[in-house]
Amino acid sequence: MLKEAKRRIGIVGYGHVGMYLVQRIQEEGESHNVELAFVWNRTMERMEGAVDPRLQLQHLSEFEKCNADLIVEVSHPDITKEYGERFLSAANLLIGSPTALSNPDIEQKLRETAKTCGHTLYIPSGALWGGEDIQRMADRGNLKALRITMTKHPNSFKLEGALRKTTLQPINSRTVLYEGPVRDMCPMAPNNVNTMAAACMAAHTLGFDRVIGVLVADPSIPDWHVVEIEVTGAKNEKTGQEFTVTTKRCNPAAPGHVTGSATFLSFWSSLLVCTGHGGRVYLC
Repeated sequence: MLKEAKRRIGIVGYGHVGMYLVQRIQEEGESHNVELAFVWNRTMERMEGAVDPRLQLQHLSEFEKCNADLIVEVSHPDITKEYGERFLSAANLLIGSPTALSNPDIEQKLRETAKTCGHTLYIPSGALWGGEDIQRMADRGNLKALRITMTKHPNSFKLEGALRKTTLQPINSRTVLYEGPVRDMCPMAPNNVNTMAAACMAAHTLGFDRVIGVLVADPSIPDWHVVEIEVTGAKNEKTGQEFTVTTKRCNPAAPGHVTGSATFLSFWSSLLVCTGHGGRVYLC
């Protein structure tokens, strides 16, 4: 019996999540039948002494030559904007910055590319708790509303545009930075609200325009990222009662980090699931 070929993984981005995934593949890849195809980062020096020079991809535009089976983007939504279609044409794609999909043109192009090429566009659950249940409700047509509140220490935010101005001033108490459709928030907090973007993909009947996001800065929680999810389902026609689910996830986080510690393991679990599920979008 022939031994199954190892799945070759390309890692795009060598920040905290990228470092973690590379290390896990280096240490445990043999037992999971995976190996590194390449690692790319904007600043190549960051990989010195940690990544075999033969695996360091100097120019991202040349990724095809590495023959990756799965490409994992854990860099910035701009990467998906520039390379998403090419990535998905060549391999399965795990998009760690799903805020990129708040651009309807990008979402549509990637959906079409997945369908045409037969590769899977994977959306990692990350810090989203209950994503599969939300997706099932959407599939059944029972999902009526979804509201997500993310609370972090002010130093954990990397904001852009209008929201950036709010963090330039000292925040001394719990402050709501934004409340409204997730689509409008994604360009202003591209590194902070990937959980909300993943929820929008799971809640596909609501999407980025009807899922409501609330972003809160709270200096009293320097070591935590808190995600609260409020799901509203169908109303019972006889009693008028609504189905509701509320969850609160408290994720330990190093001060100033945009990613909570439990999310790293979630990404690793998602990576292992990405074995190919056909030309579609798949929450993992």
